[in-house]
Amino acid sequence: MLKKFLSYYKPHRVIFTLDMAASLAMSIIGIFYPILTRSLVDGFSSGSPDYNVIIWGGAGLLALYVIRMLLNYFIQYQGHVMGVKMQATMRREMFDHLQRLPFSYYDDHETGKIMSRMTNDLFEVSELAHHGPENVIITSITVLCSFVYLSTVNLLLTLIIFLATPFLFFIALSLRTRMKNAFKKSREAAATINAALESSISGVRVTKAFDNTEVETEKFEVGNREFVESRKEAYHSMGLFHSSTSFITNAFNVIVLVAGGIFLYLGQIELADYSAFIVSVNLFLTPMTTLIGFMEQYQNGVTGFSRFLEVLEETPEEDTPTAREIKNVQGEIVFENVFCDYGTGREVLRGVDLKIEPGKKFALVGESGGGKTTICHLIPRFYPTSAGRILIDGVDVRDFTLSSLRRAIGIVQQDVFLFNASIKENILYGKPDATDEEVVAAAKRANIHDFILSMPDGYDTEIGERGVRLSGGQKQRLSIARVFLKNPPILILDEATSALDNTTELLIQRSLDELCAGRTTLVVAHRLSTIRGADEIAVVEGGEILERGTHDELLKQGGVYARLANAQMKTNV
Repeated sequence: MLKKFLSYYKPHRVIFTLDMAASLAMSIIGIFYPILTRSLVDGFSSGSPDYNVIIWGGAGLLALYVIRMLLNYFIQYQGHVMGVKMQATMRREMFDHLQRLPFSYYDDHETGKIMSRMTNDLFEVSELAHHGPENVIITSITVLCSFVYLSTVNLLLTLIIFLATPFLFFIALSLRTRMKNAFKKSREAAATINAALESSISGVRVTKAFDNTEVETEKFEVGNREFVESRKEAYHSMGLFHSSTSFITNAFNVIVLVAGGIFLYLGQIELADYSAFIVSVNLFLTPMTTLIGFMEQYQNGVTGFSRFLEVLEETPEEDTPTAREIKNVQGEIVFENVFCDYGTGREVLRGVDLKIEPGKKFALVGESGGGKTTICHLIPRFYPTSAGRILIDGVDVRDFTLSSLRRAIGIVQQDVFLFNASIKENILYGKPDATDEEVVAAAKRANIHDFILSMPDGYDTEIGERGVRLSGGQKQRLSIARVFLKNPPILILDEATSALDNTTELLIQRSLDELCAGRTTLVVAHRLSTIRGADEIAVVEGGEILERGTHDELLKQGGVYARLANAQMKTNV
């Protein structure tokens, strides 16, 4: 983990070096005060004080403090900027990795918790990246310089003081593990709150519609109470840590006072040397106190970095070494004895065999949970198969690069996701480099161009989060325009109109019919009326294909399809 952490410093070697040099200079300047104090007290105690030494000594020390102020400004400004840039690099790396993770990762991880790792955790990491080396440099150099200087004054008294330091480090190390675990638990609790908050805010309209504000409040309070308890435990550990280490540091003053007083009484130390010790022990204690305070920041940063690495260690989607671009797609799709269990061991598909001819419209029907959407998800390799093969134009889809495979497939789903951007930007998602003319042409083919022109800013109209300012039919037509612009040879319609009313469905269906023309199309539908004209229909139940044929052929068989058709006819009467 340390090697990985240090790698983020490489692009900032110059600033890091200057930051460390400034920290070193600050540490060295800090030792001048006790040296000057000893000289002045020695002069006064000898009965021949030199006023010029006092004036020039004070002026020189003030000049050094001005330099130290400038160095401190450089450290605080440039050091923090370096930390933020490192944070940005980590965030970019994490975002890129998240983009390459499979669907299964997002099935198991809540959005709010992922966001917490990318924001809160990485902020703590950036603080550690800046303050960590700086604190280590300043404290180490200051302690070393003070030890060397005090040894020249009185070696025995110096050894007495420094021999007490192991007690401080023993307490710090013994409490560090407990504090680390406590802060990690509080991080997890904070992520839980973020997840609950993201879910509640996203679903606030449903909450209001069902008047379930109290329910959401109770759900939020569960995470809130968990956060409070975890923070209490973390602060309890932190309180033990700080109170114990504070006691040890305070004991240093007692050691210097008593031991130095005895040495002074016995005549083994001069008053000037004793005064230097009084001042220098505080010079020694200040970095020790800084180091103690840094332990909390260290725990936060290490915990955040370990959670960051947990995401990076997730296995991303990868192409096979021999994967190639898919080109000149004819659109033949073949499933050969395909099984799928989503990695759980419970089969969702069991030995599926089917063949879709190029340019044909193939429909999947059946009860919910039968495996229809799973079949659709396996073609663009959103999930892996546990056995069997899926072929496009006679080539296993695993032999194609993921990028080219997914570019060749257009998907229109029931749950349309639109970005919080303009209408134009959402359509452009189908082909980011498309011209304005191509965007307009796609919108016209999706029968939404006239509506767009009626909006206040036309194609530049912002549609809100998830397209909240649009109706269901308008959102669906935007998603269809997006696929028109993409112009893929293979099309998947996963219950694209099931959430729409009959009138809107008829309007959308015209756009879909035009979209399907000349493409291999796989349609998932609950309303059998929308797939009557399909070239072939398959009934999927329990992860298996029970029946196949045209609409008329399946009605004549009098099986599952006929039962579904009769049930829908009765419902519509």
